[in-house]
Amino acid sequence: MTHRPTGLVAILRGVTPAESVDVAAAVLEAGFDAVEVPLNSPDPLASVRRIRDAAGPDARVGAGTVLTPDDVRRAADAGATLVVSPNTRPDVVAETARLGLESYPGAATPTEAFAALDAGATAIKVFPAAAVGVSGLRAWASVLPAGTSLVPVGGVDATNLGEWARAGAAGAGLGTSLYRPGDTAGTVAGRAAELVRVWADHTDH
Repeated sequence: MTHRPTGLVAILRGVTPAESVDVAAAVLEAGFDAVEVPLNSPDPLASVRRIRDAAGPDARVGAGTVLTPDDVRRAADAGATLVVSPNTRPDVVAETARLGLESYPGAATPTEAFAALDAGATAIKVFPAAAVGVSGLRAWASVLPAGTSLVPVGGVDATNLGEWARAGAAGAGLGTSLYRPGDTAGTVAGRAAELVRVWADHTDH
């Protein structure tokens, strides 16, 4: 399926390797741009490998909750091309960039966002987004370099996704509003389709 890029990232925290391929396929088919398996999930790198093998080389498959440069290398070895962190550690960002992968470090302040960009970040994970708020994101965008991709994560769901889109977010990370451990691929597919529809309604002009 081809679609216009949405910038939406599916955070599959708690997914097991046995479930991972079907759940990832459901969200990618619905129009999500990327899937992320947090490293505090069961056997996360096995899930990354399975999704990568099934989805093919062009799919954006990532590892989340990446905290150290060693985590970055292990994720890369498993086939991840996207590295997502809850925090800004310049050495993690730099190692991700050195390996040619996309880096989405978490930032809660403009100072952290600037440090992440200086280290080579691809985009900034605005986290926790609920604390920064839509007005905060707009303020960040006014001082960060033009074109900086801001991706809110944490408390983003179908009720506020449109507001983030209108504020200029480049995408969003969706976790518990999309997937909870044990959810079937069919259930996740329905939620994913709704989230993509909400995003499209507020970004198509």
